[in-house]
Amino acid sequence: MTNLTLKQLRYFEALARQGHFGRAADICAISQPALSMQIKELEEQLGTDLFERGARQVRLTNFGEAFAIRVRDILRSVDELGDLARASHNQPVGRLRIGVIPTVAPYLLPSIIGNLSRIYDGLDIHVRETLTSKLVEELQEGRLDTAIVALPISEPSLMEVPLFAENFVLVRPSEDEGKPVPNREALREMRLLLLEEGHCFRDQALSFCNIQSALPRELMDGSSLSTLVQMVSAGIGVTLIPEMAVAVETRSASVSTVRFQSPQPSRTIGMIWRRTSPLARQLEQISEVVRDAADAMREQHDSIWRAQDLDFNGRLQQPTAYRSSPGGRSEGQTTG
Repeated sequence: MTNLTLKQLRYFEALARQGHFGRAADICAISQPALSMQIKELEEQLGTDLFERGARQVRLTNFGEAFAIRVRDILRSVDELGDLARASHNQPVGRLRIGVIPTVAPYLLPSIIGNLSRIYDGLDIHVRETLTSKLVEELQEGRLDTAIVALPISEPSLMEVPLFAENFVLVRPSEDEGKPVPNREALREMRLLLLEEGHCFRDQALSFCNIQSALPRELMDGSSLSTLVQMVSAGIGVTLIPEMAVAVETRSASVSTVRFQSPQPSRTIGMIWRRTSPLARQLEQISEVVRDAADAMREQHDSIWRAQDLDFNGRLQQPTAYRSSPGGRSEGQTTG
């Protein structure tokens, strides 16, 4: 066996992930016949088949599965050679592949990208938005440089850097404005709208309510925070959303948003990266940019709550409701 090339290994890795020649060819930016020829040549060099070819998709053979594990290790090591070169500079240069969970991305990413582009001229930023489990997998495989997630992750191979904490708020129909703020026991008796399985925010909300499991009629799932808020506006139930999402998600919904009394449900957002990454120093710099963006956004949100007579030192005299009308005008009312 001689003359295996990195190009062949990258083509193999793409096909192994996609299970389809057409999609893999698109990712590799080559024609499908060219990809097929490269894979066939690789199999001839190895002296065995890597894939079982079906009419609609291809599957790895037993040897192909074992081969894929080693190929991913090789490609990750090759990519880290490029990282090592980038790490020789005092500031991030070249490409930054960053992952973000869906309950953070729409609200914080615009500020992060704007700040990074302004501070690091020429930085090529690639963003990947998906669930935490997928981000961790892609980070460990070297397909991402870093990710912004809810902590803790508790993966020994990953460095965790806490950035900021934020509270969850209750979103309920506008006609519930003025009613007492429910505690976690009362929430368990309500129709609670949550993100679908796989979102860490769902697990955090269930943990706050001390709900281990529930019948389908008691909980309803949504694919995004926007969907959940619109369902609340329609009178279907209530939901919890992170504070950073309030301004965006409630501006076109007839809902009332209110903070819980202490102890308030919350989460910690942080950045993670591989402990072995040569870019660790540069990623620490980037984490400060992310933290600054979050601080600025939180100051904007705090000013809204302050306008509704809310004490931000944790001494909540009376929970404050933040109501959004369909026209986008927001009003506040202190609730009892």
